[in-house]
Amino acid sequence: MLCIGSISDINIFTVPTNFPHPEVQPKFNPVSNNGFLLGKRLFYDSRLSRDGTISCANCHQQSAAFANLNTQVSRGIEQRKGTRNTPALFNLMWQKEFMWDGRQKILETVPINALTSPSEMDNSMERVLYVLQQDEAYPRIFEQVYGTKKINQKYVLNALAQFTSMLISADSKYDRVKKKELEFSNTERVGYLIFRDKCASCHTEPLFTDKGYHNNGLDIAYSDVGRDSLTHNLADIGKFRTPSLRNIEITAPYMHDGRFRTLQQVITHYSSGIKAHKNLDPLLDSGRNGLKLKTADQEALISFLKTLTDLNFINDRRFNMN
Repeated sequence: MLCIGSISDINIFTVPTNFPHPEVQPKFNPVSNNGFLLGKRLFYDSRLSRDGTISCANCHQQSAAFANLNTQVSRGIEQRKGTRNTPALFNLMWQKEFMWDGRQKILETVPINALTSPSEMDNSMERVLYVLQQDEAYPRIFEQVYGTKKINQKYVLNALAQFTSMLISADSKYDRVKKKELEFSNTERVGYLIFRDKCASCHTEPLFTDKGYHNNGLDIAYSDVGRDSLTHNLADIGKFRTPSLRNIEITAPYMHDGRFRTLQQVITHYSSGIKAHKNLDPLLDSGRNGLKLKTADQEALISFLKTLTDLNFINDRRFNMN
């Protein structure tokens, strides 16, 4: 259980020892025990969708680090098909922008997209507020957190952010190796060296993302233009936000459109499948059309990536619906 108080209180939240200072500083939305629990209740409540059939947790499953395991793109009410792969939810306080194209810059506003998108929950904030206000329990719970039974959009979004901001993953084997509690196997150690040489420029430790946007040579022509849809800058065609590699073993499928089902397919792409798009990231545009990793090196790299799985995080009872 989280204790009541400000997020800056050491008893509430401590930056993991090898993490930088968080990007998100929610001074206007301090995390409290009751606020966290309210946010969790909302996160798992299917009544937030128009027909009451899906909750946030339908696409963001704890067992998959709050991604959507084995689902290529998001599935909404009535099995409506989205266009992008569901991103994992963890370490959100270290992100400065959200969504695959960075269109959201405030954590509290992120849920609006899923709540109102016709291909996802297909609801309106007005209807969400009406349903919650008519519920027997919610007005009382909101009063405990915010001092009033009158439920508004700000309180709903703030509560959801209090829950999701506390989804912190920092206890993988990699983290324990860094704290000198464990050691890599020989294969994992080789994979780590390969990772640092070939991958770390974009997947920067310890968050395993540079928080930037890159064209990684998936296509010559993009049906989903990525960040260009937001910036309307042709140089951004095919650029998507660098996802964290933490928990990558359990968040398949991969890429913004979920095209790769396995880590091996991802490594194969970077080894020999990169397309020479005009916006291809310079780090990949070396004239070699890929990293050219040998089979043994690919296996070692995958072995290392699996050390980023945080089993304590995906089994943490504070985050499940019970």
